[in-house]
Amino acid sequence: MSPERRNAEEQARDSEQRFRELAASVHEAFFVMEPGTGRALYVNPAYEEVFGHSREHAYQTPYAWTEAIHPEDRDGVLAAERKSSQTGEFRPVVFRIVRPDGSTRWIRGRATPVRDEGGQIIRLVGVAEDISDLKRTEEQFRQAQKMEAVGRLAGSVAHDFNNLLTAILGHAELLLEDLDPESPHRPDVDEIRNAAQRAATLTRQLLAFSRQQVFEVTVLSPNTVVANLEKMLRRLMGEQVSLRVTLGQYAGNVRGDAGQLEQVIVNLAINARDAMAAGGTLTIETANIELGENHVEAGQLAAAGRYVTIAVSDTGLGISPETRARMFEPFFTTKEQGKGTGLGLSTVYGIVQQSGGFIGVSSEPGRGATFTVYFPRVDTPAEPLTPPRRVHGTPRGTETILLAEDDEPLRKLVREYLERLGYQVIPAASAGEALAQARRYKGSIHLLLTDVVMPGEGGRELAARLAAVRPEARTLFMSGHTDATIVDHGILEPGIHYLQKPFTPAVLARRLREVLDSE
Repeated sequence: MSPERRNAEEQARDSEQRFRELAASVHEAFFVMEPGTGRALYVNPAYEEVFGHSREHAYQTPYAWTEAIHPEDRDGVLAAERKSSQTGEFRPVVFRIVRPDGSTRWIRGRATPVRDEGGQIIRLVGVAEDISDLKRTEEQFRQAQKMEAVGRLAGSVAHDFNNLLTAILGHAELLLEDLDPESPHRPDVDEIRNAAQRAATLTRQLLAFSRQQVFEVTVLSPNTVVANLEKMLRRLMGEQVSLRVTLGQYAGNVRGDAGQLEQVIVNLAINARDAMAAGGTLTIETANIELGENHVEAGQLAAAGRYVTIAVSDTGLGISPETRARMFEPFFTTKEQGKGTGLGLSTVYGIVQQSGGFIGVSSEPGRGATFTVYFPRVDTPAEPLTPPRRVHGTPRGTETILLAEDDEPLRKLVREYLERLGYQVIPAASAGEALAQARRYKGSIHLLLTDVVMPGEGGRELAARLAAVRPEARTLFMSGHTDATIVDHGILEPGIHYLQKPFTPAVLARRLREVLDSE
């Protein structure tokens, strides 16, 4: 053998060795295939990881990769391959494969033709890349975008309804005060009030989902919150569902709104109960957990850090993948018509998100479900939970109140009600008018009751300017908006007195006295 021939063969062997080393080092499945027969001439080791079959299977089975294509995607992929063969333009295709273990993966395939001197395609060289993680991320992003859009819509609808509901509730309450107990009209007014209260509950849930409600934040012990709810939860579960509570001995504290945390637990418990129509066991557990970098929970990348978890588990029907994809959307429900609003889990989602936490869900159809809520852990000692003060009757007063509200029907209603209670009321439709009234009024002004969002200057600007003229006046803000001038991401600023619309006259009367009588 001539030295030239020997050198050429050595170079060919070196080239082949380098090719094999390169092909073996990549994570994508690399292949060389005969286009006419579908026979694999070479597949790299990554083929086994991506497709789940051995390399021998690829060599022995013509068009082995075609067999793996998901039935729903197969016709489209083969049609694209035929078109590429006819035009000579081989473009990337994205499709699913089904591995031998039944799992599904997303693949992006790219092939390049190798032609002979006459232009005929004699080889196909390509790469099959597993893009399942990318597809999951894209789906999570789309879901997040959808939830954000739905949340903005829900919040906008809730805000617009709050003034209307405040007026409806207020007039119904005033009518009931004026009607004789035996009046035949009393049941009708009761129904109007009850319907308005149900609508107010829906708007609160929509605000919770859209993360636009106002939180009064304290440092809480989840153990204490769960323990205080246990008796009520046992009543809610009924006789067919047994409740088991396991409080972590060293479970830490979190920063949040006690009422909202209670609502999270109750909503999850009711959801679990409804999944166990034939009875079962509801388990509530608390614990500390520390998450490292790149921790994935329920398909989402979770922020590293220290958390307190509240896990609510049931032994019910479980959740299908289709339901899991939509279960936090408002008004989505698997219950029959009239059995639920579809706002329970969406309310939980909004509260947890607004509190800086997240939710993990694990479930299999027929094997129950576990919802695990993660709240950031804090080292600050928990503040005692004080029960709401009981007030007998409607508190009255004689103080002078400057009322700034641009919604005319609501302004008239609030003025009428406060005057019934003995207050002196100075009404104004704007911040400018309120300031002018304050300068003209000769007596003392004890409190400014103002809407937060008004045309022109808002309530916060009005309160600041009034303080220069009437430093003795206290301020109570009211709004159907979580306006950024008094809250930061839904968290009420310290020292701010706030009343969320919609409210009833009785709630307004109690809140007024709390502010007027506070030190």
